[in-house]
Amino acid sequence: MFDTLAGNQRVKEILRRMLKERRVPGALLFAGEGGIGKKLFALELAKALNCRTPKGVEACDRCPACVRISRSSFPEYSDDKENREKIVWSEHPDVALARPYNRVLRIHLMREIEREANSRPFEGKARIFIIEEANKLNDASSNALLKTLEEPPKTSHLIMITARAASLLPTIRSRCQTIRFSPLLPAEIEAHLLSRKQVSPADARLLAYIARGSIGRALVTDLESYRHQREAMMEVVTALSLTNDRARLLRASEEMNDAKHKDEYEPRLDLLATLIHDVWVLSLGAPDEQIINQDMRPQISKIVSGIDSHRPARWLSQLEQHRRGLDVNINRKIATDSLFLTMAETW
Repeated sequence: MFDTLAGNQRVKEILRRMLKERRVPGALLFAGEGGIGKKLFALELAKALNCRTPKGVEACDRCPACVRISRSSFPEYSDDKENREKIVWSEHPDVALARPYNRVLRIHLMREIEREANSRPFEGKARIFIIEEANKLNDASSNALLKTLEEPPKTSHLIMITARAASLLPTIRSRCQTIRFSPLLPAEIEAHLLSRKQVSPADARLLAYIARGSIGRALVTDLESYRHQREAMMEVVTALSLTNDRARLLRASEEMNDAKHKDEYEPRLDLLATLIHDVWVLSLGAPDEQIINQDMRPQISKIVSGIDSHRPARWLSQLEQHRRGLDVNINRKIATDSLFLTMAETW
């Protein structure tokens, strides 16, 4: 049932109305940033369309069809090249997933979807094809998919999932009904985490804020690693705002660019940005709910007392400019040194 999913009440009402009116489109585009539950909503819709003993218009969550779709974990691709370019079937024979391989949704997948979509349901009432990261379609696979979208079989439904809907060809978007998902509220994420009883209330609250609307991000965040990296980035903010310790800034740059921390470079930049964001919003007198690192409010307040709001605003701009530079082949160590020293000169 949709009520078991966190957030996006508006989306739930849209899907319920479609089911009640028996007007679920042959092609849906679920658009919204990553980790907010779009695939879970797609599976819930698949359950509702195939449930043997529905509760109103929603799935009962108990019949064999619901249970098997709920257990859908979609195994990883096989090392066999041929299997890499095939759709992956769930435990239910009428629910399948297509996903990118080497960052591309290949034409073979779209042709297989076309063949399978034109087959009658094997067991249930409808066949559901979930296309993950639909923005990874190239021109060839997009054109192959159009054949299915132009004349969708009545018993088949395509659900395309993407965080970048604008990247899809206009001809694809025009043939889908777009449903936009919103980031979850911190309270919604916190309630979901507490319901799983796997984290303490304090950790659930912290995760709810640092997840920035993504329940997926909250579930995969390693808080021990997060706190360690955040402490290092807090030293950078302190050096920039209170001590003007340029030697410390250069040591932080060296640590970030150490080979053993290479996978942490961009996450640390993200953390630095969230800390500066918190300094900025607090300096503007924004309510506490807008602070991401809620548990560090005393340290952030100390920094705010010594600067005006213009400095963190400029730091964020400089960070964004640095990120754009990472897209080209630059020496990260030199670029990070330059970034920190330039930020230190900002008044």
